Amino acid sequence: MRAVILRSAKVPRDGLCRKGLCTSRWVRCMSTEIKRKSKTPQKEVFEIDEAVKLVKTFATARFDESVDLAIKLGVDPRKPNQMIRGAASLPNGLGKTIRVAVFAKGAKANEAEAAGADVVGSDDLAEKIKEGQLNFDRVIATPDCMGIVGKVARILGPRGLMPNPKMGTITMDVADGIKNAKQGQVTFKTDKFGVVNMPVGKVSFPNTALKENISQLIKDIESLKPKEFTGNYFKKVTISSTMGKGFSVDLKGEPFSQGKRNS
Repeated sequence: MRAVILRSAKVPRDGLCRKGLCTSRWVRCMSTEIKRKSKTPQKEVFEIDEAVKLVKTFATARFDESVDLAIKLGVDPRKPNQMIRGAASLPNGLGKTIRVAVFAKGAKANEAEAAGADVVGSDDLAEKIKEGQLNFDRVIATPDCMGIVGKVARILGPRGLMPNPKMGTITMDVADGIKNAKQGQVTFKTDKFGVVNMPVGKVSFPNTALKENISQLIKDIESLKPKEFTGNYFKKVTISSTMGKGFSVDLKGEPFSQGKRNS
């Protein structure tokens, strides 16, 4: 086996690994790759807890990889009533600090500052955004400031930062909005292919924490199913890490309620 590896791998003259996987000798690196591939499970779909364990097993990067969820829905996003968008409060957060910018005036601006907003303003905040100062992850606005927000909509929109009432980011209760954002609330929407891509935590999270986050996100997306929609709402759900392999989730198990596996 080792002789075959040496002939087919085109070993560099210095014998060092060129794949960036390790600093060991080439033969050892190739042997590790073969061993890892041999452990790949043969099942096609997995329960959420099984998929989480496998994702963590195959996450071999030298940094704390993000765990991501890709959900293919059966909706047609070209139809306005089938564009799925909303917000979900993940019980265990995302493992990172969320920076919040708030468009507000007067008493609401003071309330936002007291609630821990990172950036607060109105016209001055819009000017900073025009200058390229986008040092925040979420934008919240009071309804009376939406005219100001509209001036920078072309900047915020493509970055997924534009406030939206369906996502709870246009509100008079700025303190509650800031609290939700800081505690791990995530916003989501389908792309043009009907897919929702969302991070749900880090590889370093306990398995139970990742499962809870995934289950909560799926439940929140399912709650937005259009009343007139017929057919299988969830078509495919895949869990993966930033640099690792993805694993499909069994749609017959919890927390799915459609009761049968989709094709």
